[in-house]
Amino acid sequence: MTVDKGAGRPDRAQGPAGRGASWTAPGTRRFWRDAAAVVLDTDGVVTDSARLHAAAWKTAFDACLKEHPPDAPQDRRPFDVRDDYLRHVDGRSRLDGAAAFLGSRGMRLPPGSPDDPPGTGTVGEVAAYKERLFTERLRQQGVDAFPGTVRLLTELRSRAVPLAAVSASRHARELLTRAGVLPYFDVLVDGQEAARLRLPGKPDPALFLEAARRLGVPPGRCAVVEDALAGVEAGRRGGFALVVGVDRTAGPGTGAALLEHGADLVVRDLADLLPATPED
Repeated sequence: MTVDKGAGRPDRAQGPAGRGASWTAPGTRRFWRDAAAVVLDTDGVVTDSARLHAAAWKTAFDACLKEHPPDAPQDRRPFDVRDDYLRHVDGRSRLDGAAAFLGSRGMRLPPGSPDDPPGTGTVGEVAAYKERLFTERLRQQGVDAFPGTVRLLTELRSRAVPLAAVSASRHARELLTRAGVLPYFDVLVDGQEAARLRLPGKPDPALFLEAARRLGVPPGRCAVVEDALAGVEAGRRGGFALVVGVDRTAGPGTGAALLEHGADLVVRDLADLLPATPED
């Protein structure tokens, strides 16, 4: 199913996805009409790696909460791999995500450094602990691309639509390679490139704008595909032609939250964007 907030309208029809959303087919037609190029986030959109990130964050954050319990009892609850992940860390760099979650629980750890060893004493240590855990899980479990995403990428390539992958993660190239989908993309802007170019993280649109620049297509003719709230907000701020939110959680309110943060339409799976008829 596709949630579409309506082409050229600031308001949204009421519908089952939550306040202001409607389940409509025209969203698919808008995608094929407005997207001369497509920029896709990696984790949770192309590869099924968000679950590895969320599990690693949970171990790191729960250890930190135990070691440095917040003053308020309600802030001591464990990290939630769905709500906390989507709200605070999904789509952000490791340091930004760690700082955002810890701040949400009233924790004021010293920032430390990106070079801190894994631990729980500084924001840098928590981020490094998560990084070590994620790397271990990636080596042990591997990662796959979502079948629906592969179908959409194949269709886009058959139409010679330029494609870019974007990620705040330094592992994006490895993830795409392991999943066998790196050849689909003309451009990759990952965490390593962001660090080299000193690009700010989402919700700043810098990563997406750099990808559009490398594709040689103006943002106003590109679609952005994202599953993170910070990511769809970045697409909106960047002036992209269309921002597609991906809601794989099927949780209450997630699709509506993506719309509120800037998505023009929301899909459960990227196969939902495939044209149903030649006219689409």
